[in-house]
Amino acid sequence: MVQSQGARGFRLSASPHVLSFPSSRLFKNCHLFPEEFSIVVTIKIPSLPPKKNEYVFTIITEGRGNVLLGLRYSENKLHFLFWNVEGSEEWQSKVTFRGIFLANDRWHTLVLAVSGISVSLSIDCSIPIEVVLDKSFPASLNTTDSRIYVGSRRRQKGFFSGLLRQLVLLPGSDATSSICPNTRPRLAELSVPEVLKAIPLETEGSDIQLTYPYEADMKVTLGPKPPCSNSEISQFWMDTSLKGLFLCNGIEWIPVLERKEKLDYVEEYQNLATASESMGLEIFLIPNVGYFAVMANKNNQPGSALYRWTNGKFVIQQYFSTYQAQAWKYFTIEKRIFLALANFEKNDDGEELSVIYKWNPKKMKFLQYQTIPTFSARDWEAFHIDGETFLAVANHREGNNHNINSVIYKWNSSNGLFEMNQTIPTSGAYDWEFFSIGPYSFLVVANTFNGTSTNIQSHIYIWLGGTFRLFQSVMTFGASDWEFFRIKDRFFLAVANSHNYTVGIKMQKTEEYAIVSTIYELNITAQLFLKYQDILTYSAVDWEFFTVGEDYFLVVANSYDGNSFSVNSVIYRWQGYEGFVAVHYLPTYGCRDWEAFKTNNGSYIMYSSAKEPTARVLKLRTL
Repeated sequence: MVQSQGARGFRLSASPHVLSFPSSRLFKNCHLFPEEFSIVVTIKIPSLPPKKNEYVFTIITEGRGNVLLGLRYSENKLHFLFWNVEGSEEWQSKVTFRGIFLANDRWHTLVLAVSGISVSLSIDCSIPIEVVLDKSFPASLNTTDSRIYVGSRRRQKGFFSGLLRQLVLLPGSDATSSICPNTRPRLAELSVPEVLKAIPLETEGSDIQLTYPYEADMKVTLGPKPPCSNSEISQFWMDTSLKGLFLCNGIEWIPVLERKEKLDYVEEYQNLATASESMGLEIFLIPNVGYFAVMANKNNQPGSALYRWTNGKFVIQQYFSTYQAQAWKYFTIEKRIFLALANFEKNDDGEELSVIYKWNPKKMKFLQYQTIPTFSARDWEAFHIDGETFLAVANHREGNNHNINSVIYKWNSSNGLFEMNQTIPTSGAYDWEFFSIGPYSFLVVANTFNGTSTNIQSHIYIWLGGTFRLFQSVMTFGASDWEFFRIKDRFFLAVANSHNYTVGIKMQKTEEYAIVSTIYELNITAQLFLKYQDILTYSAVDWEFFTVGEDYFLVVANSYDGNSFSVNSVIYRWQGYEGFVAVHYLPTYGCRDWEAFKTNNGSYIMYSSAKEPTARVLKLRTL
């Protein structure tokens, strides 16, 4: 089986006898060949030297070796052969269609229709060419004791060298009207084997296309991962440990048949000493460079740090001057790479500024690019709408006033800067989350505190008419994070509720921090996010969604239970009707942020701590 020019066909074995069988398999009840019939063929023929002939198929008598019926082509001709018998006389008849250029290494579909004294040929649904016979096609062409040969005349000479996609005998009618007109006339189908109908393979997550043709029955390499370059293109490799089958596209091995991973357990992989406690964590991949992790460190000195994944570990790459950093956001504008930093405190000059950094590939570091005035900024969110790039900052408070505007900035391509585009009233804003569903774009804010209570509404906004407008309000309890995720054709929003507090109302500490966080699901009919599941959490400050194989997971950052910062964070697995069910309990201390990432060596999750100068990388061990 070979794929070429976006379609699959069979390349025949070198033995002319492999694809042959008794005619009696087709002509079971009557051994006479039909008087009226069509032959439909889809073939791809390489260029042929002059005077060379090849056969598409033949019907040959076992004893005498007469060609009862056959289809043969040359460089610029197509020959239809049949055996004539009249009384005691027998002879070979041949109908030749001239000026037929099939040997051009392109797919073609032919319909040869025979009816009485007329033989017509249509190529790629074009106007049929008709030839009138001197005598009608024989009414009693007997197929007894004959065999059908596909791609040969029972000899090596004249063996079919191209690709065969379709070969159909249709008795009693002209098949042209059944398949024509057709949007793909060169590949018009009457009856194509299912195995050949599979769509062409492409590589996931890139624009790289496979080079055709490739063979699907080539030798398979076993054992450790072999190299994949131009010399190995179209070759297969069986990973015996994972029981996966992979195809080389000239650059990388792509899965053709892969056993799906199952999460077995979680193990500690790396303890990363940080400059101070970390309020946030961002992991990202710079193409052709590698993975990076950047910490939002609480202390101003030495600031926050960028780590690079090197030999399976994160190692220090760069330091930034930060002022009680809260969060980082990685984003790109075309080929340019940026990091946005949310600073919570004023700098040494008394200015409250958050900073955008730009990656310099020559220096292999991020350099300051633009500063933006913010107010106790907690978070940045970057997103694209209709080709435009936006940044939303979560302004937490100004002095003691938590009810202030957060701001959405828009990239101005003329001057290469972000400029204010829209303000949105927020209350102790802690997090922004952008997501799209179909053609609609949404932005949801986590409102934490309005100066009196944490029991306040957070808001979901929808992009309409070039601005964000209120879509829905949701009651939250010290909301500190939103996580949007999709499972098949279902859309979810999970909120992390951190604190149940109202001025003047005394509660036990466990009641303040042991509160439910909620997962909402979009109800298409109601056009609202409705409560799907409540999960008991302990001052939850972050949700992270990730997948392993075909399984879906959520991990929550539990930070404080009212008595201790030493509290388990939990991984929940999606179990359909049961919703999310706890499957792994992870000891954490003041857990602040979770990030998931995958490398060639496996899948990992990493968390930062707001209460100790340590971040931990955990490896997801799979079955």
